[in-house]
Amino acid sequence: MSSGFVTPITIKDAVDNIVDRTYLLPAIQRKFVWGSDQIEVLFDSIMRGYPINSFMFWEVKESTIKNQFKFYQFLTEYRQFFKEDNPDIDTKGYKDFKAVIDGQQRLTSLYIGLKGSYAHKLPRKWWYDNEESIPTRHLFLNLSSALPDENERQMTFDFQFLTKQEIERKSVTGEIWFKVNDILKFQNTNNLDRFIEESGWLSKTFTKDTIRQLRKVIFEEKLINYYLETTQEIDTVLDIFIRTNSGGEPLSFSDLLMSITTAHWKSDARKEIPNVVNKVFEIGNPGFLINKDFVLKTCLVLFNDNIKFQVKNFDQSNVIVFENNWDRINKSIIEAFTLLSNLGFNNHNLRAKNAAIPIIYYIFHCGIENDINSPIKYKDDKLLIRKWLCLSLLKGVFGSQSDTVLTTIKKAIKAELSDSSKQPAFPLDRIKDEFKANPAKNLLFDNDFIEGLLTTQKDASDCFPILSLIYSHLNYGNQDYHKDHLHPASYFYNSKRADFQTEEDFKFYTDPTNWNSILNLQLLNGTLNQSKLDTPLKDWVTKNNIDQLNQLIPSVSLDISDFRTFLTERKKLLVGQLKKMV
Repeated sequence: MSSGFVTPITIKDAVDNIVDRTYLLPAIQRKFVWGSDQIEVLFDSIMRGYPINSFMFWEVKESTIKNQFKFYQFLTEYRQFFKEDNPDIDTKGYKDFKAVIDGQQRLTSLYIGLKGSYAHKLPRKWWYDNEESIPTRHLFLNLSSALPDENERQMTFDFQFLTKQEIERKSVTGEIWFKVNDILKFQNTNNLDRFIEESGWLSKTFTKDTIRQLRKVIFEEKLINYYLETTQEIDTVLDIFIRTNSGGEPLSFSDLLMSITTAHWKSDARKEIPNVVNKVFEIGNPGFLINKDFVLKTCLVLFNDNIKFQVKNFDQSNVIVFENNWDRINKSIIEAFTLLSNLGFNNHNLRAKNAAIPIIYYIFHCGIENDINSPIKYKDDKLLIRKWLCLSLLKGVFGSQSDTVLTTIKKAIKAELSDSSKQPAFPLDRIKDEFKANPAKNLLFDNDFIEGLLTTQKDASDCFPILSLIYSHLNYGNQDYHKDHLHPASYFYNSKRADFQTEEDFKFYTDPTNWNSILNLQLLNGTLNQSKLDTPLKDWVTKNNIDQLNQLIPSVSLDISDFRTFLTERKKLLVGQLKKMV
């Protein structure tokens, strides 16, 4: 049979083909990226008779393709971050099947709505793989009434992904919420009519009309109109895929590059790259969140002069280089983030993930990925890396034009590694020189900038880099350092107006700019911090024989009544320390 449009099928037919694995996904497809709201709108469009555009399938019959090319099954249970990868399927000796070239997002959405579940993280929750942070939701349809004419999403039918608890709360109100995948029980209209009667819905016009319409669009209307490509040439299919998907709204250019990389990667890029992403997430508290774009960009920086996301940079010759070096790339990425964690960074305070790429580049090209995290090796390198990282984060170097920034830093590192006149070290001074003429990217701190840094609050993402820069003289190693209030926070937030003689004093002592800023913060070994807790500063220093010079505590009265003087003198210390560091 030649390529072309064939007889359309129903949504139920398409779902059955997914269930029995007649429909599969080629390795060039990117991951499922639709949000739950997009799935809800898709089902509303179907119910209202709107077209959902045509699909393109590739008929796979040749054993060489089945044996050499990778295919995946559809997702059933989507779980944000933790379950986004499609399951493998071994197609060696497999039956003839159809691979989805265009329409994966829509088909997966239909499948999840009718057969599966969708779980996404709740706001203000940590990335923990449990129901408290990422509750499982199923698609429901409100059979009580249509949505108001004026609603944000311009929908008529109220489809919502709901948790078990949410559906229980809604049911108490008397609303009728129908689990969408239950419609598959009603293959014929008689069974549905009997269900409507048993549910007492015969007198509810909207309810019975809506559930009948849902059954009709799933079982009867042939809404899946598709073009069937029958060629068995993989290169032709890849070209069709790029042409078909490069303009599709959900498919980002980096997704397309990932697809091309996967097609050229002889082993399994769709496993290897997510695997390093997941391993990096296990590092730090909270764990570092990177993505496939970060890994692909890292590969380019490691081996290409041109590091832009362009199709030509992911041709077969380049991808072969990436794959041949993958074990060391993988190791260097993991060890770089382990180093960052050992230096006190985590996903919260490493706000520019691209800042890790020069560190990975340095580790890889120095060949030190196996021992960079040794407690006794590369101490000077670690000090320079930490100092450079703090300076770069605080100046927002990676805030824009990151390709240019990465290329410039790469140039400085290459020059350092090729300088045979000395032992190579992380080239902080060379990097400073490269950026010194750039007013937006230089690593210089003027007085106003330093003054601003000292007002940074404890929970701000910049707080740790500032303290890390100030306390550069500490021996970090693999020790755990905490951000700690010198004068305990409990005193300030428990203060009452009656505790002070004047309104001015009350406002000064309870102003977070004073007590919760860098001026009243230190980096403290975790064990010491646990023993300090709410102990008054004066008592803690005396009892523990604290080295005030080392902890940058001024030699003035440490009584809380002299807090104003303490802040004035500590500010002088910190300004001097920052100027010395930069």
